[in-house]
Amino acid sequence: MSIFALVLIAFAMSSDAFAASISKGVQLKSPRFINALKMGLIFGVVEGITPIIGWAIGSAGSAYVQEIDHWIAFTLLFLLGLHMVHVSFKQEDEEITPNPVSKKRALATTMLTALGTSIDAMTVGVTFAFLEVNIFIAALLIGLATTLMVTIGALLGTSLGAIVGKRAEAFGGIILMLIGSWILYSHLSTAL
Repeated sequence: MSIFALVLIAFAMSSDAFAASISKGVQLKSPRFINALKMGLIFGVVEGITPIIGWAIGSAGSAYVQEIDHWIAFTLLFLLGLHMVHVSFKQEDEEITPNPVSKKRALATTMLTALGTSIDAMTVGVTFAFLEVNIFIAALLIGLATTLMVTIGALLGTSLGAIVGKRAEAFGGIILMLIGSWILYSHLSTAL
């Protein structure tokens, strides 16, 4: 897989964390860069670790499914992308309203949100086990992209609101579907 494709995947993986950080940024009265960066680092570290976990899980079973690995990669990426697009167009039932929370509770909420948004990165890690991907470079790129996007999202949250975050998640989902389709196409075209 090319470095360009890995960078696209990294930013696609960061889109749901970006959307979540905009929502969290809306809750901050006056977001400071250091607070936004701390949030970005928490999300980035979690999002960087989960593909490695997924890769380890996928590597354990990759020898058994080598004949259909491109179909598995396509299906996982396409369905994950489709889910991200679907979620981005769902109507929010509740409005985001700022409310004061304790620092411990805010940290726990941030950690849980980071973990929740990183499940897709674990799925991509499973996919990487079936492809020729250096998982550590991929995980580093995903972690850095997420740190950057979450920091920006937290800072922009107060002025942009949740609408931009939802559009970013849809864009990320489309990128994942395109990459999954490209993987399938490239494997099928070399088999002919």
